[in-house]
Amino acid sequence: MAVIEFSKTLSPNNIYHGDARFLLKKIARESIALSVWSPPYYVGKEYEKYLTFRGWENLLKEVIKHHFPIIKPGGFLVINIADILCFKDETMPKIMAENVSRRKITLSKEEIVEVMKKHPEWNRYKLAEYFKCSEQTIDRRLNGNNVRGGKYQSQTRVYLVGGLIEQAATGAGFYLYDRRIWVKDAAWENSRWHTISYRSVDEFEYLYIFWKPGITKVDRARLTKQEWVNWGSRGVWEIASVRSNSDHDSKFPVELPRRIIKLFTDPDDIVLDCFIGSGTTAVAAISEGRKVIGIDKEIKSVEIARNAIASINAYTKEPEQLELMLRELEASYNAQ
Repeated sequence: MAVIEFSKTLSPNNIYHGDARFLLKKIARESIALSVWSPPYYVGKEYEKYLTFRGWENLLKEVIKHHFPIIKPGGFLVINIADILCFKDETMPKIMAENVSRRKITLSKEEIVEVMKKHPEWNRYKLAEYFKCSEQTIDRRLNGNNVRGGKYQSQTRVYLVGGLIEQAATGAGFYLYDRRIWVKDAAWENSRWHTISYRSVDEFEYLYIFWKPGITKVDRARLTKQEWVNWGSRGVWEIASVRSNSDHDSKFPVELPRRIIKLFTDPDDIVLDCFIGSGTTAVAAISEGRKVIGIDKEIKSVEIARNAIASINAYTKEPEQLELMLRELEASYNAQ
């Protein structure tokens, strides 16, 4: 692996290992036509466990701030993120939900209280023996306690992130230009179609699109007529999620950055992804004839992304192979 000298300006078609907050300063001013990325979601994955909520919030603010000098006037910053976060919050009241639909035993608090009136001397162990259940069940019904969770666990905080993202971008000098909704495969907890609360199934994310003041070139010829009809000016994009995360646990489908890249850039423009992950944005950019700069603080991700670039470069040496790959990408989308 080549040693990268970070005192110099970062050059295109490379993946760099390091903190985006430092490396973004090493990119040439006003050289990036488009930056498209998906940050850590603050959901407890290994690479983000060091972050507190405030630390995560500050990470986003700093990364967005460092983008303004390097984006071309009229260029775009696109952030893909779920519209809500769900995380444990110690400041919330610790109240156990009474999820009656999941009870294995139909015993109610009222039934227990009725027996206690007749036998006030009985403790919860005697009551458990009488009702043929565990003493923990008695405690749960009477007091709402659950030693495995409930009031002993922090509640789940649901937090909207759109306002936070817009505030950070506006503070840096960007203006909200548009948004797209990516409808993906539904998932919440461990089930595809069901939840254990009244919360909805998580089945879409946002693409927040920010504009740096300047002349923006609008060229519909970047897309085919069919692409314009299917998704070019549509606010909702239906794209199936990646089917396997075996090499990286945070992947989005190549069709997602490919659309953004085709919509907002021209061939030979430089595309940036400062949370490059498995290299999906790099694959999309190079396959569409753009240059790319990738950054990630995880060395494993950097290696995966570099291998992805090597693979796509092998295609680009043979125009027929590249054309075949692009047709395969398009066919995978049309088959959805």
